[in-house]
Amino acid sequence: MCDKRRPSNNPRIIVAELTEEAYRHARWRKPTEEETAAAVAELREIIAGREDGIALLCEVAGVIIGTREGTNEELRAQAAAHFLLKAGAETDVPLVARWVEIGRERAEQAALPPFGAKVL
Repeated sequence: MCDKRRPSNNPRIIVAELTEEAYRHARWRKPTEEETAAAVAELREIIAGREDGIALLCEVAGVIIGTREGTNEELRAQAAAHFLLKAGAETDVPLVARWVEIGRERAEQAALPPFGAKVL
């Protein structure tokens, strides 16, 4: 992670940073303990001092899982979510589960043809 980034109070910016950081560490296989430790440290640094930090970790983990289920990106998404869970999201499993459902809904909506488009 770049040390020159400016801290943000905007939760949407934090969500983007968490997503980027989790995917930066994720590979197409189960992560090692060393990879997990490095990713978790950086994710915790992003949410340090935030009251909503765990909720943001849950959001990102759930959306990543829900939107990538059944796709060719699922394995890497599971690795990214693993880092977010280990960084603290696993402390609120019901919230992660709710975000997984939201991710699934978003994936369904994204798969629909645009409004007004002719479906052949």
